[in-house]
Amino acid sequence: MSRVPVRPFLVTKDEDGAFRVTVRTTRYNSQGYPLVSAEQLADSFKTQTAAKAFVKQEYRAEPGDIATK
Repeated sequence: MSRVPVRPFLVTKDEDGAFRVTVRTTRYNSQGYPLVSAEQLADSFKTQTAAKAFVKQEYRAEPGDIATK
């Protein structure tokens, strides 16, 4: 894994065509190596824009905090 920090929110499209949000948390071990844990939220959204709006409203995320895939 690289030492480049990951964005805390990831919006992906699942096999059914719905968009899902994953919340990622980065911690660092004693050697400074990043340890990333991820949790996918139960909510699904019809559009990517709706998923991003949810993240911005609920988590007060900035546009640079959201990654898409």
